[in-house]
Amino acid sequence: MQRLFLFALLSLLAACAATGAGFPDPALDQKPATGLQKAVLGGGCFWCTEVVYQHVEGVTKVVSGYSGGSKQTANYRAVSGGDTGHAEVIEVTYDPKKVTYGELLRVFFEVAHDPTQLNRQGPDVGTHYRSVIFYANEEQKQIAEAYIRQLTGAQAFKKKIVTEVSQLKAFYPAEGYHQDYVNQNPFNPYVRVNALPKVDKLKKACPRLVRKK
Repeated sequence: MQRLFLFALLSLLAACAATGAGFPDPALDQKPATGLQKAVLGGGCFWCTEVVYQHVEGVTKVVSGYSGGSKQTANYRAVSGGDTGHAEVIEVTYDPKKVTYGELLRVFFEVAHDPTQLNRQGPDVGTHYRSVIFYANEEQKQIAEAYIRQLTGAQAFKKKIVTEVSQLKAFYPAEGYHQDYVNQNPFNPYVRVNALPKVDKLKKACPRLVRKK
């Protein structure tokens, strides 16, 4: 994968991706549960989505990785070719007593990425950057599909939501140097332009979901 630092184009895309009539909470959410649970989400470069969820209250761990393809091709070099079936994803471990699956999805749609971009996210292009929710059970599937219908009905976006909702077959952690990448490389130009602004957006759009210091 080649990182393209297209500052002017990125600014234009961010402006065009503005939401429309307001952002609702999910009408359908998970039932009360105990014990840590997991959500697997893909919204472009995993560096960018990882750092967003690291700032969400109730999230205990975020791991960057791959999902959608085979174990044999679950590596950065192969996935970057764009023909493995994998997407760059994050595995979010969370406490449902502090943050619900539906609330994680609100962050996913409102903050972490633009769900109207097909097989790309900003300067990153390819099916491995697609918008996708990998559900682990029927409840997650129902919540995700219902929320997409809700956002569509509310005209939360000016364009059509293209997010896939697919069954989780397996999650494969990415190489070690990808983990906690933004915090380890805060001065990387790609990080400063594409990742860190999303953390600021989280704080403004969903202040009640931001991790308390």
